Amino acid sequence: MKEILKKAEKLGCKIPHKKWSDIDREVAPVLREMEKAGIKIDVSALKRLEKKLSIKVSGIEKKIYKLAGREFNISSPGQLSEVLFSKLKLPTEDLRRIKTGISTSASELEKLKDKHKIIPAILEYRELSKLLSTYLEPLPTLVDGDSRLHTHFGQDTRTTRLTSSEPNLQNIPIKGERGPEIRQAFIAEKGNKLISADYSQIELRVVACLAQDEVMLEAFSRGEDIHAKTASELFRIPVSKVDHDHRRLAKTVNFGIVYGISPFGLSQALGIARESAAEYIFRYFDIHRGIKRYCKEQIALAKKYGYVETLFGFRRKLPEINSENKMVAESAERMAINTPVQGTAAEILKLAMIELHRKLKSEIRMSKSETNPKFECRNPKLLLTVHDELVVEAPAAKAKKVAKLVKEVMENEVKLCVPVEVEVGIGGNWDSAKKNVIK
Repeated sequence: MKEILKKAEKLGCKIPHKKWSDIDREVAPVLREMEKAGIKIDVSALKRLEKKLSIKVSGIEKKIYKLAGREFNISSPGQLSEVLFSKLKLPTEDLRRIKTGISTSASELEKLKDKHKIIPAILEYRELSKLLSTYLEPLPTLVDGDSRLHTHFGQDTRTTRLTSSEPNLQNIPIKGERGPEIRQAFIAEKGNKLISADYSQIELRVVACLAQDEVMLEAFSRGEDIHAKTASELFRIPVSKVDHDHRRLAKTVNFGIVYGISPFGLSQALGIARESAAEYIFRYFDIHRGIKRYCKEQIALAKKYGYVETLFGFRRKLPEINSENKMVAESAERMAINTPVQGTAAEILKLAMIELHRKLKSEIRMSKSETNPKFECRNPKLLLTVHDELVVEAPAAKAKKVAKLVKEVMENEVKLCVPVEVEVGIGGNWDSAKKNVIK
C-alpha cells in the first residue's frame, strides 16, 4: 500500500488508502443493492417503439430486395457477399479477406457506402434489427411485477471495468436517433427523478497524470476543450477555426492513442489514407512527448516484468508481449498502454460508488414515503453504472440536493493531478436526465 501511495504522490494525485482488492471487496455489496433495486421501465413505450421500428425494418428490407434485384437472407454473410460482389460487382480491393471469402462486417461495408445505395440500407437494416432483437423485444419480458428491470453487474478481469449482463445495458447506442428513444423508456417512479452523472473524459485525464504530459496537463488545468486543442495542434490552425469535423477527428486520435491505435487502425476509424493517419500520429507524439514516453515505458515494463499495473496496484499479466508472433505481440503492447488507464478510471468510479452509497445511506435519510410503499423512495438509490456514468433515483423534492452530492463525491473522492469533472443532469427519464445538465 505504501508503494501505491508513493506512486500517487509522485504523480501529484491524492488517493484513498486502498488497493484494488479492497476496492473490489467494498464495491460488491453496493452492486448487489443496485441489482436488487433495478430501474423502472415504461413497457408500453418500448412496445410502441418496437412496432415503429419493425415497420421501418420491413420497409428497408423491401428496399434492399429491390436494389439487389431479388430476395435473399440479408443476415447471411454468404448470401450477402454473393449479392454484393458477384451480382452487383462492388469493388473488393480494400476489403478484408476471411476464411469464407470477403468480409461483410460493418467496418468493411462502411468503405463501400458511397459505392451503391444498397450499402447504407444494409447498415441501417442491421442497426435497427439489432436494437429490436437486443432491447425492444426482450426487455419488456424481463421486468418484474413492478415493471423494474434488474441487470447483473460483473467485472472484466482484464481491466477491472464493471460490466452489465442479462440484459447488457452498456451497449445501448448513445448517438443517433434510436439510443435516446430507448433511454426515454427508462423512467423514475412516480414522485421521483433520475439523476445521470457522467465523468468528463476521465480516461484522458488519467493518462495525462500517468504520463505526466505537460501539454495535456496544462490544457486540463486551464479547463480547455481537449479535443479542440488537439485539433488545433494536428491541423495547425487556431482553436477558433476548429470546426465539428476537425474536433471529431481529434477526438478519435485522442482516444485512439490511449488504446494504442496503429496508423492502419486510425485510417479505418476515420476513413482516411494510412499515410494521413500515420502523419496525424507522428504530429501527436511530436507535441505530446509525455504520452509518447509513457507508451514506450509501458511496453518496456511489460516486456521486462510480464505485467502492467493500475494506479491502485491491479496487475494484468501480459506474457504474450514477448511472443514471436508479431500480431500477438502488438496486441499485448496495446494492452500494456491501455490497461493502466482503463483500470485506473474503473477504480476511480468504484471508489466514488462506495463513498456515494455510504453517504446516501447515512447522510440523506428521507422521510418514509406513504405514496409509494413498494419502492422505497425515502432514500435515494444508486441504480446503474454504464461505462463512466452513474444513474441515481431520488425523490423529486430532493433531486437537486442529491445531484449536488453525487457530483461532489465523484469529483473529489480521488484527486488527480488535473481537475476531475462530472456532468450531472436531472429528469423524469434516463434520456432527459442526460440532457438536462445542471450547473
